[in-house]
Order: sequence, then structure tokens, then C-alpha cells
Amino acid sequence: METRQATVALAPCESYEQALVDQAVATGVALLGGISRFVSPREQILLKPNLLSRALPQRAVTTHPAVFSAVCRLLREKGYAHLTYGDSPGNITATPEKAAEGCGIQAAAAQWQVPMGDFSDGSLVSFPQGQCSHSFMLCRAVQQADAVINLPKMKTHALERITGAVKNLYGCIAGGNKAAGHAHYPDSDVFARMLCDLNACVKPRLHILDGITAMEGNGPTSGTPVHMGVLLFSDDPMALDSVFASLVALSPALVPTCAAGEAQGLGVMEPARIRVVTPEGPLSVAQAAAQYGNPGFDVFRGTLKKGLAAKLLPLLPCLQDRPRVDTAKCIGCGLCQQSCPVESKAVKAGNGQKAKYDYAKCIRCFCCQEMCPAKAISVHRSWLNHLLGGK
Repeated sequence: METRQATVALAPCESYEQALVDQAVATGVALLGGISRFVSPREQILLKPNLLSRALPQRAVTTHPAVFSAVCRLLREKGYAHLTYGDSPGNITATPEKAAEGCGIQAAAAQWQVPMGDFSDGSLVSFPQGQCSHSFMLCRAVQQADAVINLPKMKTHALERITGAVKNLYGCIAGGNKAAGHAHYPDSDVFARMLCDLNACVKPRLHILDGITAMEGNGPTSGTPVHMGVLLFSDDPMALDSVFASLVALSPALVPTCAAGEAQGLGVMEPARIRVVTPEGPLSVAQAAAQYGNPGFDVFRGTLKKGLAAKLLPLLPCLQDRPRVDTAKCIGCGLCQQSCPVESKAVKAGNGQKAKYDYAKCIRCFCCQEMCPAKAISVHRSWLNHLLGGK
């Protein structure tokens, strides 16, 4: 049987100066064979950036407008007339329009006359071939597109360790259905399996990861911007995320979306089967990590030895990772409570009342941490994870 291979293009880019980003995007797409290899000018093409919240570009929460603009430029200059863009924000208080405005994407889209698609509403789409999920509440704009170009941001993620190409597709789910999804898929492994089915359903043609400035630490909203100086390109979301993980000294096998995707046949996870192409020539994943990686990148690398979890099951309430609030930072806005997918709410806050958790109800989805606008919530890793080498 022929072993599946994948290619990831890596284009260095030292800043968000528009001319540099334009050149890097053009270079990366050319290294994969050109934009016409992935989409046709006759098709309705949806650009799917990360618009998690109304965050200024320098916070590294969302796809940078310079990257979005460079992709628009490339498509327009190649004669692509039928473009839309959008995302369904994770922040339930932000409309797609407000999120796009706040992070600078709206202005970039207006410059290239790219209208926003309908990400405010959706309908149920059947996906019977899914291995974990057999239907998705997809936004109208996703259903109306002939092709999707995925524009994720390089960031850490409390639940899935990193968020890149595979995770960014969750913004195709309409509105409040994303919170319901966390309740229905309540741990990192089953949530990852759902995300892989979602990627198989939507089938983006191309993924372009903004890693010029990434986010480390308490991501995907409250972490720290860190310079990485790269853009990654691939038609294989798993291979792209595997290279991302390798660049930050994280084993791809520890990334739930990579492990699930390997089992579900979504793409290639194993670095030995991935070729990295750069303007200077091809590299192995290990060579790319040595040349462009950041081994000090703050990301959770802890592991749990096989068989140990069952032995420690009686101690599970004491050993689980959990969200923790810094009351000195908490502003009592209540967004954590609104974001909690548990019907009876595992966290209570609002009207000036600081966040307080009922860990017996908490499903460890970390939606509260993801949505906190004050950076007051972080994930407290259990002492067991520290003992076994986690950070």
C-alpha cells in the first residue's frame, strides 16, 4: 500500500509590513503550485479567518489584517471575482461584523471589495459519513461557498494544546451551537474527533496559517504574543498543524486534533511523511524546526502514562486540570457564565460579582477561559501533569 505524503510550504516573514506579507503569501502559494491548483475563478470562494473576538491585531488573538489583505490581493490580481469572508466569533457578545471591525479585518475586506457572508445564521447539514458527528449546524455562508480558504492563527489552546488549521473550522458552526458542541463533546479527545469530521465535511481547499506573531501561554485569547516569523501553507490541515507543533517543540502525537485526524484519515500527522518546502529549498520537519522553531514556546507538553489514569481514577477530582480565576483581575462582567455550556452553569458571575466555580459541574471545556476579556481566567494544571513533565 502506498504511504500517504503531504507538503507544507513555509515562507519566512519578519513583520506585518504589508509589502513583506504580500510577497510571503505569494511565495508560499507558489511553492505549492499556485492558487489555480486549489480554486477556480468561476467559484464562489469563502475566506475563513480567525475572528474570535474584537481584539486589536497586536494581541495576536485573530488573523492579522495584513495576512488577510495579502490573500485578497493574490486572488484579485489572479482574476478571482467571487469572494466573501467571515467567521462566527467565539465571543457570544460580538457579532461577526463587530469582531471583524475590531480586529482590522473589516477595513482590509473593504479595500478589496470582499463582502462578509452570512455567519449570523445557519441550518443543519447532514454528514452521514462522519465517524463521530453525523451533522453540523453550518453557517449560511459556508453552505453557499463552492470553496473555502482557511486562514487560521498560530496560538495555544487550553483544551487542544494548540489551535491551527483544524480547530479554526469550528467558526463555521453557527452562533450558540458552538457552546452546545462543547457540552456534547466534553473532553479534548472527543471534541477533536468532532473537529476532524467537521474538516472532512467542509473540505477547505487551502490553509494559510498566520504565524508571524503567534500566541503562547494562556491562549487562545489571554496569552502572550511571541514572534515566530513564519507563514505556513498546505492543503492538508493535519500536516500543517503537525509542522506548527514541531516548530514549538510539541510532539504532534500529543495534539488531540492531530491524533484524531490520523485515526480518521483526515491527513498526515507523522513528520517523517511531511515535506516542508521553503524559498531556499526542501527541508525535513526536524530541519524546519531547527531553523525556524522556538523550543522555548510556552505550550503545555505534559503527558499521562498509559494505564496510570485508571489507577488514579479515585483521585480524579483532585487531579484534573481546571479553570482558575484571578479575583484581582476579574471585572465581574459575567461573560464566563454566559459562555459556560453547562445548563446549570459551572461558573457564576456578573453585575460586578466576581467569578466563582462549582467544579462538580465543570466539564473542563475552558470556554470561560477562552472568552474572558480581562485575562482573569487561566487553566490550573494538576500536580500530576507537572510531575510527569508538563508545563
